[in-house]
Amino acid sequence: MNKSQKFWDKVAQKYAKSPIADEQAYQKKLQQTQAKFTPDMKILEFGCGTGSTAIIHAPFVEHILAIDISENMVEIARQKADKENITNITFKRQTLDELDASQHRFDMVLGLNILHLLPNWQDVIKHVVELLEPGGSFVSSSACIGGTPLALIKFVAPIGKALGLMPDVFVFTQQQLVAELEQAGLVVETQWHHGKSGLGVFIIATKPD
Repeated sequence: MNKSQKFWDKVAQKYAKSPIADEQAYQKKLQQTQAKFTPDMKILEFGCGTGSTAIIHAPFVEHILAIDISENMVEIARQKADKENITNITFKRQTLDELDASQHRFDMVLGLNILHLLPNWQDVIKHVVELLEPGGSFVSSSACIGGTPLALIKFVAPIGKALGLMPDVFVFTQQQLVAELEQAGLVVETQWHHGKSGLGVFIIATKPD
C-alpha cells in the first residue's frame, strides 16, 4: 500500500461527511455532464472517492465503472449505492493504468478533482484517450495553480505527504492542461473556472469520431 492510498484510506470517513465546497458550480458540472448522456452509455469515473457523483449520474446511463485507489472510499461508495438501490454502478479499488484499452472502452470518462493529485497526469490523459470510444468525452475538473502563489505548495506537499497530513499535489496551469488534452488528440468543447479562487477548471474534451 503506497502513501497516497494510506492517506485516502485514513481520511475516507471525514471526506464522506464533508460538504460540497461550491454547490452552485457542482450543480453546473452535473448539468453539463448529463447533457451529453444517452441511456446506453458506459461511463468510467476514476478517482471516484465515496461515489456521490457516480450515484447522481447512474439513472441516466447504462453502466458506470467507478474506481479509486482507496478501499475505504470504495466501501463507503458501495454502501451509499446499496442504500439508494443503485444497481448499475460497479465500484472497484483499482487504478486507471490497470484498465487495458483492448478490453475496456467507454463512452465517457470522468476525472474529477484528480489530475492535480497524479504525478503522471500527462500519461493519464493519454490513457484516457485510449479508453474512450470515438466521439466519447473526457470530463475533468482540476486545480490549475501553476503561475499563482499557491504553486509554492510543491515545496510543502512532499513534507505533508511524508507526515501523512496531505496527498501529493502537482502544479500545472490551465494552458498546460489544455495543451496536453489537445496534444493527446482531444478537442476542448467547454472550459470554465470555479471556486472562490477561480483556480478550479472544469473541462469537457471530446475524442473525434
